[in-house]
Amino acid sequence: MLSTTSAQQCPYAPAQEVGAAEARATRAESNGGKPTLSFDRTTPYADYLGVDTLLSLQNPRTQEPAESAFIIGTQVMELLFTLIQERWEAARGALEVDDVPGAVAWLRSACKAQDVLNSSWELFGDMTPTQFNRFRDSFGEASGFQSYGYRKMEFLLGHKSAAMIRPHKAMSGVVDDLTALIERPSLYDAALRLLHRRGLPVPDSSADRDWTRDYEPSDEVERAWTEVYADDRPGNDLYLLAEALVDVAERVTRWRQLHLVAVKRTMGGKPGSGGSNGLNWLARNAEKDVFPELWSLRSTI
Repeated sequence: MLSTTSAQQCPYAPAQEVGAAEARATRAESNGGKPTLSFDRTTPYADYLGVDTLLSLQNPRTQEPAESAFIIGTQVMELLFTLIQERWEAARGALEVDDVPGAVAWLRSACKAQDVLNSSWELFGDMTPTQFNRFRDSFGEASGFQSYGYRKMEFLLGHKSAAMIRPHKAMSGVVDDLTALIERPSLYDAALRLLHRRGLPVPDSSADRDWTRDYEPSDEVERAWTEVYADDRPGNDLYLLAEALVDVAERVTRWRQLHLVAVKRTMGGKPGSGGSNGLNWLARNAEKDVFPELWSLRSTI
């Protein structure tokens, strides 16, 4: 969850007795309104963002130019997984304390990051099978299935399986993070618990259950959401929450479908590098509804 922490002191930060805003004004005045061009060390920009470190992380193993796009695009996705996870966790935390407007705001913010995530497929969406084949063997058993950033997102959505922690058993910090997520209510669980507290007919078995288990759809939960949709006035905060959750879910499904198409285009029905049957595995995942009752109710109202 997002939290307020003390930032590490930047070596370029002004002395404490001089306010940051005053320092900026003084600097602009002394520069005559032009940007500073002289620094004793690396630029503050590179220092703050860790640009040198970031750019050192692209290490293609072949001479195939498409490999760079594949690496950079995938690394961009990993960064966005973290950002989306933070926003979903903030939304979940808001729901647990009955702050629906706050939760909706975080979900909308997450959707913007999800849009960028989905667009990142375009970085290598036109890769041909011959280009992919020229570097595929270089990454061995590496597979997106092994992404713990993506796994954290799936756990937050309510798609939980303890077996999915096993690939990371040698990474104690990752195991701890995934275990904490699997043992806590998901984003959707938090929404259902809110509905339960508001007196809607969410069963006790959905509001308080074994959080480590994969979420199973419920007719009672669908009826509860149907009651929410019966009042679609802008002032109904639960209706706004429902639609914000659908926005999130739609983007998750779109990401899965884009993944499926990208794999189909570059390698067809070949087995996946991580041991799966490739397309069939991705197709099954793409068919799963995120927040299922929010979709099934549309066939009845």
